[in-house]
Amino acid sequence: MTTHPIGTREQWLAARRALLDAEKAHTRHGDELARQRQALPWVKVDKAYRFDTDEGSASLADLFKGRSQLLVYHFMFGPDYKAGCPSCSSIADGFAGFAVHLAHHDVMLTAVSRAPLDKLQAYKQRMGWTFPWASSAGGDFNFDFNVAFTEAQQRAGDIEYNYARNSHAMDVTPAPEPVAQFAATCGTDAATYSRDRPGMSAFALEDGVVYHTYSTYARGVDALWGMYQWLDRAPKGRNEMGIWWRRHDEYEQS
Repeated sequence: MTTHPIGTREQWLAARRALLDAEKAHTRHGDELARQRQALPWVKVDKAYRFDTDEGSASLADLFKGRSQLLVYHFMFGPDYKAGCPSCSSIADGFAGFAVHLAHHDVMLTAVSRAPLDKLQAYKQRMGWTFPWASSAGGDFNFDFNVAFTEAQQRAGDIEYNYARNSHAMDVTPAPEPVAQFAATCGTDAATYSRDRPGMSAFALEDGVVYHTYSTYARGVDALWGMYQWLDRAPKGRNEMGIWWRRHDEYEQS
């Protein structure tokens, strides 16, 4: 028997109307946050980053593919991983559905990872994805945008992620069980796994100059994680007891 409160339709409707007021306030606050993001000063990108792509070597400006705006998802796939991060994979499952709409609204979406291109291409084929995915192997891009760290930084406890120093669960020693668990699914150890982090960055291209406009990390990418937006509206919410999600080809068929 359910332990959740049971009510009449009239009681539900009264509670729902009250919740609607809170939801509208939340939406208006979200609109204001969006305006604040767009009001951030732009920072000129002076470094000449290079990427390996399906079309060959590319600059950061090339990744725009003729658009004036670029959204980069920092996908956790380090050079020593054997597979992409399951969480990043779950987020990326939704890219194909809306990337085409963004592309027709002057916005290019691409993923960038440190793994070599052949690894990314093989994993992309396994997952059945079609969105652009560039390799920054051997370059500074991931390091400069605070989603990759060296072994020396890790040993020295000198990691700044999500605009704070050594404050993330991945920075804890020994690694929390979920971190170790995710590392194992990527075919590596927790320390190696933790040298790459998730996030997204936005860029603008004007008169041939690329500008960095925004970045967010950690739970800042929650809003981009489609399944959680649906779970937050499901009767039992996220209802999580540890790590439950898998890559989409690893679930048992039911």
